[in-house]
Amino acid sequence: MSWGLRIALFVAEAVLWGLALRYYLYIFQQNSYRHERFMRWLRGNRGLLPRLFFRTSKVGFKMTPRMLRLTVTASLLFAAAASWSPIAGVVVLALCWAFMLLADYINSPLEKGINRRYYREAERMLRERPDLVIIGITGSYGKTSTKNYLHRMLSERYNVLITPGNFNTTLGVVRTVREQLKPWHQVFIVEMGARQKGDIAEICELVHPTIGIVTAVGPMHLETFGSIDGVLQTKLELIQALPADGLGIINAESAPLAAWDGSGAACKVLRYGIDAHRADWRAAGIACTAAGTSFDAIGPKGSVQLHTSLFGEGNVLDILGALVAAEQLGVTPLQQKMAVAKLSGVEHRLSVSRRGGITVIDDAYNSNPEGARMALDLLRAMPCDGRRIVVTPGFVEMGDRQHEAAVALGRDAAQRADRLVIVNLLNREAIRSGALAAGMPESSIVLADTLQDAVAALPGLCIGGDVVLYENDLPDIFK
Repeated sequence: MSWGLRIALFVAEAVLWGLALRYYLYIFQQNSYRHERFMRWLRGNRGLLPRLFFRTSKVGFKMTPRMLRLTVTASLLFAAAASWSPIAGVVVLALCWAFMLLADYINSPLEKGINRRYYREAERMLRERPDLVIIGITGSYGKTSTKNYLHRMLSERYNVLITPGNFNTTLGVVRTVREQLKPWHQVFIVEMGARQKGDIAEICELVHPTIGIVTAVGPMHLETFGSIDGVLQTKLELIQALPADGLGIINAESAPLAAWDGSGAACKVLRYGIDAHRADWRAAGIACTAAGTSFDAIGPKGSVQLHTSLFGEGNVLDILGALVAAEQLGVTPLQQKMAVAKLSGVEHRLSVSRRGGITVIDDAYNSNPEGARMALDLLRAMPCDGRRIVVTPGFVEMGDRQHEAAVALGRDAAQRADRLVIVNLLNREAIRSGALAAGMPESSIVLADTLQDAVAALPGLCIGGDVVLYENDLPDIFK
């Protein structure tokens, strides 16, 4: 083989390698750099053949320093094989995912050393701030909204730092502390995510919160938690980590939390909800109009009338959970009222907008059955002069409950909407069968392979006065 042809083959293989590696790096990043999670995804999504061109709809790929180091190591492995033989280059290209994991294994001593150094630095910074009030927030859903609402309320009185975006892992919290914690901060609100048992306890061991809020327990990441009880026990790691003089705050509208007997908690626990019989704090007189939602927040010290431009009982519950913590820290009823009036929706979480005579409910970041039912209830309650339309791909990572949840979603959508657009192949038949069984006509169901296809089809489906709900939005890593 001539050198010219070998160079041409090497360049072609290198281009393909770069595209394939970017895909697998993105999947690896989305699975928290955990090999076992990546392999579970690989098996479940038939990922042995890379998708060279793909969409990252929720959380885009971030070329972090770790990703850069991993790219360099993996690419050196590829270059060594491809320069030795074009055939070897093809083999390595076909096994791109395996060589990426091998490169991560090679890099692991370096990565662990860097992480340990960063962790100890963040630990030292927090230890030097005994005056800092630290609040942990976790839950299967609602934690990001509650974090942002509490930030708005506490900012009426304090200088507040929150973990930004989706920085809800231990390393995300470490990065927030190292890069953003300043001497003038008085309160630090920490969002805590979890995909397996021990994740919340690990974050608590770093930050030592004195107030903890658990927003909900639902069937999220059942492939790793195994059961709802596994989710519950993991979320309760936050409450169980609080000191005796701390305060735990839990959502009594979430059935697993409502049934919890308080075992393992050393601190006082307050419950919030809409049912007066089992809540220390409750929302009453909820009224939804085109201008937003009004309700009375009733607590042990009395009640306060509140109005927000946000919609839905889910937002009311998140506001209420934040109010419990805010009152504990001395935010007055007037400050609470002013803060709630200024609240803005978290993007892609039950945010409502109007576009050309069509009302859009964007709940794209929700990915659990309980939240979906709340969104569908809001869809039904919204003033509507036309039709109600749901656009959804269903849910993922629900293990044995995946099919059941998809069927229930189709059934619930049929009972609350006039048209249903099912996106993606993953849950298509299950959602469709649930909708048909609930009486939705076949002609009212539209199938779309991708979200782009669904969005392109909507102008032909919608008329002025329609209300469209976008419920969940899976990245194209799920087929």
